[in-house]
Amino acid sequence: MADPLHFETHAEIYDRARPPYPGALWSRLTDRGLLRHGVRVLELGAGTGLATEPMLRAGASVTAVEPGRSLAERLRLRCPEADVLVAGAEVVPLPTAAFDLAVAATAVHWFDLDVVLPKIHRALAPGGHFAVWRNAFGDPSVAPTPFRERVADISARRGGAPTRTGPGELDTAAWVSRLTASGHFAATHVE
Repeated sequence: MADPLHFETHAEIYDRARPPYPGALWSRLTDRGLLRHGVRVLELGAGTGLATEPMLRAGASVTAVEPGRSLAERLRLRCPEADVLVAGAEVVPLPTAAFDLAVAATAVHWFDLDVVLPKIHRALAPGGHFAVWRNAFGDPSVAPTPFRERVADISARRGGAPTRTGPGELDTAAWVSRLTASGHFAATHVE
């Protein structure tokens, strides 16, 4: 299985190289009333703050959970107003009904969902939501670019893709099913 702390050993490069999430994502969260001034957010797998920073700018208070110490330190420097907890999503102690929104920004594939989903459900206040978004590398319906071909060559030399938990990154329907199967959450918007 892939190591969920893989990026921890490359924290500086990870922080420098990750592109921001698209503005349309933040618009969707705002338009749906999930991201607004005063909302209490629990962010799991926060990395260096790529999602934390825009949520803070929107007026949210953010408790960011990140298991990697180097990643968490960069997160603290970038977002000093966030409450940063260095722990895995499975083991972090969370208060009951303390959050309005839980977020997993390109991190849900690292979690043991049988442990994490009930934990998130308990941590959310009544009427709370769990927002999940993921990146999928490359659209298989379009011809690969030279960049994608080069990345595929490098990945092939590394011995294949690491195994992660959950469905494939392009299988959105299977992810929705996995995230709702326990009955803790229902899908309200999928895009």
